[in-house]
Amino acid sequence: MDVTELWSQIAHWLTRHAPVTAAALRPPVRELDFAELEAEFSVELPDELRALWICCGGTEGDVLADVLPPFYTPYGADRALSAWRDHRKNWTAQWERPACDYYAGSPGSSFHPSWIPIAGDGFADELVVDLRPGPLHGCVLEWEQEHAQVLRPEWQGIAAMLADVHRALTNGVPAGHSYPTVTEDGRLDWQIR
Repeated sequence: MDVTELWSQIAHWLTRHAPVTAAALRPPVRELDFAELEAEFSVELPDELRALWICCGGTEGDVLADVLPPFYTPYGADRALSAWRDHRKNWTAQWERPACDYYAGSPGSSFHPSWIPIAGDGFADELVVDLRPGPLHGCVLEWEQEHAQVLRPEWQGIAAMLADVHRALTNGVPAGHSYPTVTEDGRLDWQIR
C-alpha cells in the first residue's frame, strides 16, 4: 500500500477502535502550495511527504493524538513549517554548518535544515524526514531535543512508518519497541516494552 492507502486504513481503524484519537485529527488543508514550501525549506519534498500532507492535516493547536509510536502526533504541512521555523530560530548559530554528518540517516547533534518535522510529542521531541543526500534520503529520524541529537533511522521512509503502524494496529504487534493499546476513554496509546 502507498502512503494514502495506509493513512486511510489507519484513520479507519482509529474511527472504529480509538474514536477520541480519530476525532482529534483534522482534515488536510485543501490548497497546499508545495512550491512555496520547497522554497522555504530549500529542498525538494519527496512524493511520500507530499502524499502524507495531502491526506493528513494533523491536529488543532496543542491537541495531542498519539497516532505514531511511541507518542507522536502527526503534523499537517502548516504545523511542520512552523516547527521547522522554530528550529531555524533556535539553531541560528549552527544553521549553515550543523553538527551532523553529510548523509541521510547519519547521526547529528544539532538540528539540520534538511530535516522536515512530521510529528511531535507536545514537548520538543519530533519525528523528522531526513532529506540530506544519500541512499537513506527520506528516512524518518527521531529528534531528541533534550540531548539535541538523532541517532539512527527509525524507518526507511514515511510509507514504511505507516505500514509498521498499520500492522501494529491491525495485528496487535509492536511497532518498533511500542505496543498499541486503547484507553477506556477511546484514545490510542503506545506502551513501551
